[in-house]
Amino acid sequence: MFFARWRARRANRLLIDQIHGEIVAAARAPALYQEAGVGDTIEGRFEMVVLHAGLVVRRLLALGPEAGDMAQELVDRVFRGFEDALREMAIGDAGVARRIKTMAGGFAGRSRAYAAALDSGDEAALAAALARNVYGASAAPPEATGLARRAATVAAALDQARYEDFAAGRFRFPAAEGKTR
Repeated sequence: MFFARWRARRANRLLIDQIHGEIVAAARAPALYQEAGVGDTIEGRFEMVVLHAGLVVRRLLALGPEAGDMAQELVDRVFRGFEDALREMAIGDAGVARRIKTMAGGFAGRSRAYAAALDSGDEAALAAALARNVYGASAAPPEATGLARRAATVAAALDQARYEDFAAGRFRFPAAEGKTR
């Protein structure tokens, strides 16, 4: 019995790691930095991981309670990745805890704003939220509009994903079509 539970937890951890890897790969897509003008900085990469993780979590939450549990495990994994990155930058325990708390608030706020805009089909609101968070701009620059279009395309593709795709390890992050400008 113990070994069966251990194997199940290990398999689940591997599944969450696989989905996290998909998110990180999507967040590192060169087009985001070369075409969409996202800063290739720690902050820019954080913003892209938050955007892509938020898109996946949005889909999982829409799939019901079991997928909601998976969404929470995925968020926990994303933050373990953030914590590992901070520790690699030689930030001490107190500094890591403080930064993770700030990042968690940013993740939650951004995810809510992006999901609300996507759920209402308001690409202008999505572009405005991305302008604030990704580009530090009060008005949406053309890059934010392109990034919003890209995010909406990815979200629409994710809306077709089934829980079984996630649970069976068949989830692959959909590629965004077209230019971001």
